Amino acid sequence: MLQNILLVALGSALGGTLRYLTSLPPFLKSNNEVQFIPTLVVNSLGSFLIGIGFVLFLKENPSPKTSLFLLTGILGGFTTFSGFSLELYRLIENGQTPMALSYLLGSVLLGIAFAAFGIIVASKF
Repeated sequence: MLQNILLVALGSALGGTLRYLTSLPPFLKSNNEVQFIPTLVVNSLGSFLIGIGFVLFLKENPSPKTSLFLLTGILGGFTTFSGFSLELYRLIENGQTPMALSYLLGSVLLGIAFAAFGIIVASKF
């Protein structure tokens, strides 16, 4: 168990560092530039990479520790959107389209609502 936690922690540190680097020049050239572009790129790239990882892991059947380090750790630290995208894909693939749509809308709407709630709460102090 401790080894698994350390694998995820190390992978998350690497993924988080990669995510941070995308917010620096040359990826984001100035404060006047559109701020969401690096996030859009990271989320798209992370989704692409988790798709590749998913297929490779099905074919190659690597150890669970490899999956913990690469998918949960690195991609989880890089973007949680990649996991969200894969979960949506798997729901649709399994014929659970109504559940996928509920998950999609719920995640986006709750995310916006809780961000707004956090802003309101923080603005009171």
